[in-house]
Amino acid sequence: MKQVVATVISNEKLWEEFLSQGRQKYAGTWLMRLNCPEMTSEAKPGQFVMVRCGEDDELPLRRPLSVHQTDGDKLALLFNVVGNGTYWLSKRQKGNTIDLLGPLGNGFSINPDSNNLLLVAGGNGIAPLYFLAQEALKKRCSVTLLYGTADRNRCSIPPQIKLVSATEDGTVGYRGKVTDLLPQYTGRADQVFVCGPLGMYKEMYSKREELLKDKPTQVSLEVRMGCGLGVCYGCTVKTKSGLKQVCKDGPVFNLDDIIWDELDY
Repeated sequence: MKQVVATVISNEKLWEEFLSQGRQKYAGTWLMRLNCPEMTSEAKPGQFVMVRCGEDDELPLRRPLSVHQTDGDKLALLFNVVGNGTYWLSKRQKGNTIDLLGPLGNGFSINPDSNNLLLVAGGNGIAPLYFLAQEALKKRCSVTLLYGTADRNRCSIPPQIKLVSATEDGTVGYRGKVTDLLPQYTGRADQVFVCGPLGMYKEMYSKREELLKDKPTQVSLEVRMGCGLGVCYGCTVKTKSGLKQVCKDGPVFNLDDIIWDELDY
């Protein structure tokens, strides 16, 4: 773990404001690229950084953001604008500097004997899975990505990845939830990796045999974090092996390890 002042290379808005019944409103999705060789050499898929969003003591708390991509010395972050901190971050321009702490947490783990990987992204859950896909391709794994989004726009996906999209209104790909597609693709998979909203995890766990066919499944939890270092215990969750801290023991856990009925973030 390091504290680094990284320089913004680019900061572009990918998606417009989104508001749908029963879902969170956000004022756009942004992709920020930073020059950050100190972290790209260490970061692993599923890990995150704590980003200081503000100057001086204006917004003292850091925000946790998944590492979305790495490319040489470049590190990319994908984030929604949902409050003052991320709004400040969206206004950073080329040449500005950002204070980062990381890489933090335990990420995804690809088994040595796995050849076929199934990735399942719900909305901005694509953020850490893109990085995982990058690394999986380097290991010569076959990668299928099921991508559920409420918008026709989406991140550019490498052509080596088999992309299957699902949108709620049917404008792109399958019309419906991305979890509806799971039974068609889990049979061939050696491992399943998921990042999305809590409701998606709970459905996958409750219908595990039907949707996942008992395949090993890792999920990335997104919960409220204070310090990101395991000091404040603000991100504690109940697991079958006791209390765990998402920032320190996760954010990636095995699907079967979490006590989902008692998680309501």
